[in-house]
Amino acid sequence: MIAPTLHPGELANMFELAPVSLWVEDLSALHQLFTQWRAEGVSDLRAWLHEQPARVAECSARIKVLQVNRRTLDLFEARDLAHLVVNLGRVFRDDMHSHHLEELVQLWQGATRYSSQTVNYTLSGRRLDILLNAHVLPGHEQSWSRVLFSIEDLTDRLRAEHKLHASEQYARGLFEHSPVSLWVEDFSAVRGLLSMLREQGITDFPTFLRVHPEFIDRCMQEIHVLDVNHQTLSMVGASDKPHLLRNLQLVFRDDMRVHFADQLIDLWNGKLTQQREVINYSLNGQPINAHMQFAVMPGHEHDWAQVLVSLTDITARKKAEAYLEFLGNHDVLTSLRNRTFYVDEINRLERKEAWPVSVIMLDLNGLKSVNDELGHAAGDSLLRRAGEVLTKLVDKPQVAARVGGDEFVLLLPDADASAAKTLSQRLHELVDLNNQFHQSPRLSFSLGIATCMPGERLEAAIHRADQQMYTEKRAYYLKSDIDRRHD
Repeated sequence: MIAPTLHPGELANMFELAPVSLWVEDLSALHQLFTQWRAEGVSDLRAWLHEQPARVAECSARIKVLQVNRRTLDLFEARDLAHLVVNLGRVFRDDMHSHHLEELVQLWQGATRYSSQTVNYTLSGRRLDILLNAHVLPGHEQSWSRVLFSIEDLTDRLRAEHKLHASEQYARGLFEHSPVSLWVEDFSAVRGLLSMLREQGITDFPTFLRVHPEFIDRCMQEIHVLDVNHQTLSMVGASDKPHLLRNLQLVFRDDMRVHFADQLIDLWNGKLTQQREVINYSLNGQPINAHMQFAVMPGHEHDWAQVLVSLTDITARKKAEAYLEFLGNHDVLTSLRNRTFYVDEINRLERKEAWPVSVIMLDLNGLKSVNDELGHAAGDSLLRRAGEVLTKLVDKPQVAARVGGDEFVLLLPDADASAAKTLSQRLHELVDLNNQFHQSPRLSFSLGIATCMPGERLEAAIHRADQQMYTEKRAYYLKSDIDRRHD
């Protein structure tokens, strides 16, 4: 079948009504100029034009616009061809010239087709980013007397791309320079493991984790870190991202497992956004207390392929809280438990009924005379020594507390009278050892021991131990007075 031939009028209409800007130009005078320059010995046109930029303008002046279509007039805001031609200097200007130079080089090198992303301007001065396509029409290759140019307006697209790029850069800047640690992670493998358990009929996931703690480690190993920000590197002490990614096993370990297990349980229950306090580790092994915010990114609810995790370092806050808690339950001078803790522990032991409970009441001998004769600094030093000895003496759940100026108590749950006596002997050994290192003043305790049995109130045993301690203390001071008089 023979295709129908278009009439000249139809061709003219196609040119005129084309949705892109079309130009027919005569470049024969430019061709002649190039021929002249070749005859004069010009071989490197690019260098020739760079040497004198005015030569680019000379080339442009040799180009004649013969015809343009309606789209061209609309695009460049011209009334007609004459109006456009007389104002070509306003269309082809400024930053267009560097692009035009390269177009001229392509023609010089024999190209009959070429493309160029360049710049033009409307008659009102509006900048147009364009894609220019040039085609020397068949039969005019030797003279360039007819060259068809099409111009695609890229202004809106490039502006949108620029805005997108700027938006991406802005988002990247927010990510990289956020004051909190940010992680982008791939949890898709973790999701796969959870789905596998469901297919196997597992319904009680918390119980499964208690029975199979190794599953927690397996899930931790399946977390793929896609990106981290600068604050993350600083927090964990990594020199760069590859350094961190090579050593993730140093970050995700130990006490983190407990928190990660809770996180897995939430994911199992469909909770794709989470907040909790967690523990990570720096690369040098230091624990990092952090407030974690976890969120599966929108669009990835079905695969968990992108998860955003933010970590705010709260280590300093946790240390401050721990110190405040320590102050609330400890004597500052001796680091032993204080009277408040002692009273609470008595109530707890009575509720628990962990009988037998033995009690050792102690009084530091000679503290007043040390304060009077050597000063309170010496007295404080003696109290600290008492604290050191008693700290070494007891192990959890045993409690050593300072309950008065020179008064101390040992609470010994699940310890009978025999165990309490053995501990008192050990106390004397530690006191003797301490005195070997501190000749003066000498450390010495008066003590009383009592054991609370089932059916008895703990206060009664404390009272018996207290009375026994005061009896021993009176004997100590009586002996000291006798010794002084003998001296």
